[in-house]
Amino acid sequence: MSLTAKVMAGMVLGLIVGVVFNMVDSAFINTHIIGGLFAMIGTMFVNALKMLVVPLVLFSLLCGVMGIGDIRVLGRVGGKSLALYIFTTAIAIAVAIALALLIGPGQGFDMAGVDTSGVTGAEAPSVWDVFAGIIPTNPISAFANGDMLQIIFYAIVLGIAALMLGDASEGFYEGCQYMNELMMKVVVIVMAFAPYGVFCLIAKTFAEQGIDLFIPVMAYVVTLVGALFLHLFVTLMIILKVFSGLNPITFIRKIRPAQIFAFSTASSNATIPVTLRCVTERMGANNSVASFTVPFGATINMDGTAIMQGVATVFLANVYGIDLGLGGYLTVIAMAVLASIGTAGVPGVGLVMLTMVLTQVGLPIEGIALIIGVDRLMDMIRTAVNITGDAVVTAIVAKTEGEFDLSVYEDPDAGMIVGDEIHVEEMHTPHPHAHPNPAE
Repeated sequence: MSLTAKVMAGMVLGLIVGVVFNMVDSAFINTHIIGGLFAMIGTMFVNALKMLVVPLVLFSLLCGVMGIGDIRVLGRVGGKSLALYIFTTAIAIAVAIALALLIGPGQGFDMAGVDTSGVTGAEAPSVWDVFAGIIPTNPISAFANGDMLQIIFYAIVLGIAALMLGDASEGFYEGCQYMNELMMKVVVIVMAFAPYGVFCLIAKTFAEQGIDLFIPVMAYVVTLVGALFLHLFVTLMIILKVFSGLNPITFIRKIRPAQIFAFSTASSNATIPVTLRCVTERMGANNSVASFTVPFGATINMDGTAIMQGVATVFLANVYGIDLGLGGYLTVIAMAVLASIGTAGVPGVGLVMLTMVLTQVGLPIEGIALIIGVDRLMDMIRTAVNITGDAVVTAIVAKTEGEFDLSVYEDPDAGMIVGDEIHVEEMHTPHPHAHPNPAE
């Protein structure tokens, strides 16, 4: 039984157990099982994934930069990635707004009995603040706080400096490769506990949330899920096919493990190790490209979150009877793209970004109270969409740069994990186009 199948079984079982526990009003179960055992194991698993992120991104990115071996190629990869991430995010929220305007969620909604207290807004960052904040004042502090944009910037600068030193960097390059391989072994160890962690996370979520929360905002939920699935299975797959020529059906099958982990953790950053494994071992993208595009995407690419903001804005505008007009919706699109660059890929960040958008277009932020109850479950779905967008851009950039092994992509068994055994070569085997010596 593959690890993916075990995780999916844990997810389904967790859903069933969570719904059953939600129907059973037991103080012992609520305190010791849901809030105790499930919360503890789920938190331990997510923490273990987060534990991997910073060292994995640092060493993988350093290997990627030095493996590319040409600063001009690195600039081209970075430029393509940034352009594609902004493009997919803008398309995502535009599609979401169009679908929401067509369906019209929130029309005739009854606000009676809704508690809107305790909802506070967040100030939207200026474009200057976003770009100024990319450069860390203290790299150690950036590592400690998990500021991914700052970590990525520092790793790129360090990698470029190593390239400029030429032959003197050979030992450093080999050391980074070893640390990269070491971190991937730690990933394998953590993944062995994934089915149990996913079971506890899903069971806890459904036990606490239940089904009743969905009834008052069903139109919002249906519209949001429809927009997320439309972007996931149609828009992104069209973009993949047009820009890379790859088979979308194969892609969906290969990215499934990362989608499952993203759904269970609701964190793009925590899913980085699994996304990296999928795009390199399962799909065949070279690590020199993937090590840059995946952490970069987990930080600035939030297609699913942008979709939520678009649908939520239309929903709340209908609830309060406010006509935003074309200018208002264009503002929503611009704000969502900007906010996605300046916010972290952690659970619940979508609501923080939504307060920025609502403030900008003049909608009452108190309306967030209407959707906050179902946001955790919606967050899980949109995170799966976020990391799928990361993988699509990675595949496109790797394919157009000639750093993509099509034979791996077409092999259904490539990168499959059964238990703790890996049935392919190690993830970071040097690509035939990569430079073994950073000076070359």
